Amino acid sequence: PREDVRDAFISNTAKTITDLPKGCRVGTSSLRRRAQLLNIRPDLEVVEFRGNVQTRLKKLADGVADCTFLAVAGLNRLDMPNIATMAIEPSLMLPAVGQGAIGIERRASDKGAAQFLEPIHHLETGQRLAAERAFLNELDGSCETPIAGLSILNGTELFLRGEVLRPDGTEKLVGKRRGAISDAVEMGHDLARELLSQAGTEFFAWR
Repeated sequence: PREDVRDAFISNTAKTITDLPKGCRVGTSSLRRRAQLLNIRPDLEVVEFRGNVQTRLKKLADGVADCTFLAVAGLNRLDMPNIATMAIEPSLMLPAVGQGAIGIERRASDKGAAQFLEPIHHLETGQRLAAERAFLNELDGSCETPIAGLSILNGTELFLRGEVLRPDGTEKLVGKRRGAISDAVEMGHDLARELLSQAGTEFFAWR
């Protein structure tokens, strides 16, 4: 089953993104989080912030940045949920495609591996990720592209939200689709094509 999809806001000085003083430093190595944050708060300074959880917490304590972000799912799996100052709702910061899910890669032609893995496959998670991954694939996205997407199930329906941003956060394009679960992949492709038609060729380039 998929874990919590949200991003965690972590700070020793502020309780929320809104509370951050103008011009303070935010540490993140995620281009998606950088773009989303600058779209909300263009007055903030974003600095590179790498390392494991302990390293990032030490950097916060040393004043390298005033706050940072991690995945709630990762903190939960490390049994460190108390590290989060708050969990950010997807309505404010849409998570990365597939965030909170665990995937196992196998050769497409390896039927034995497929049969072996079938008992631990979580159907609902797979259905949700089918839409999100189709969206990402159509956008030709990578970890160097500010893309976010999230799908949820409601009975036999799937609701997909997606967004692409300029890397500097100055513009954000959003869209959504709702339809039958069986149409998850086509919904993902279709939403991506819509956003691409709005974005133009220079949308992802740094100014």
